[in-house]
Amino acid sequence: MMKALIVEDEYLAREELTYLIQTHSHIHIEAAFEDGLEAFKFLQTNQVDIVFLDINIPSIDGMLLARNISQFKHKPHIVFTTAYKDHAVDAFELEAFDYLLKPISETRMKGLLAKLELQHQEANQQEQQAFEPLRSHTINLMKDNRIVITPVSEIDYAEANEKVTTVYTADGCFIAPMAISELVAKLPEPDFFRCHRSYCINLSRVQEIIPWVNSTYMLKLQHHEQQVPVSRSNIKQFRERMKL
Repeated sequence: MMKALIVEDEYLAREELTYLIQTHSHIHIEAAFEDGLEAFKFLQTNQVDIVFLDINIPSIDGMLLARNISQFKHKPHIVFTTAYKDHAVDAFELEAFDYLLKPISETRMKGLLAKLELQHQEANQQEQQAFEPLRSHTINLMKDNRIVITPVSEIDYAEANEKVTTVYTADGCFIAPMAISELVAKLPEPDFFRCHRSYCINLSRVQEIIPWVNSTYMLKLQHHEQQVPVSRSNIKQFRERMKL
């Protein structure tokens, strides 16, 4: 289900938007604000898919808020809702999803909501299809003298341990009877990254990136307390892969 944020300082306009969204879509309204700064604070810790954004709002006007939102790693669609045509060019430059003039036409809104939901559904399907090869790819790991056939997608990270490699998943640690370089060669490159001579990580499991000495990082991965280092020689590539 898509999540939306409404930023509108007029009570009746907020109520109208809420009614139209709830009546003509399955989009969930996470919150509504009349102040741009409050909306920005909310977006620092909450992720939404759409922001319905008025332009003339207190504290931070809609255009400035939209420019800040455009810098987010996860960029929600921005739908401007305004009584003025003057900012349409600026909205286009910010790659806004749409620009609705007040009073908002119900027919126009229905079409917009249907377009948003269709695009979201198509994006989810593409993401699922892209994930299928990773999910179907398995690797044989060892634990307690047993061979455990493990989907590659379940690997969080791997650590070199002399001639074998310790592999960590949410279910614990396993042994891959090979050097870490051999293991890395078996892992799909878009999803895994050799961040250090002794470590390879699943990029989708990175939970926190912690600045460390000599301009390096320590990584906190999902399911694990141990932190994983990024070596200086791999910093540039890591930043590119994580879009930092």
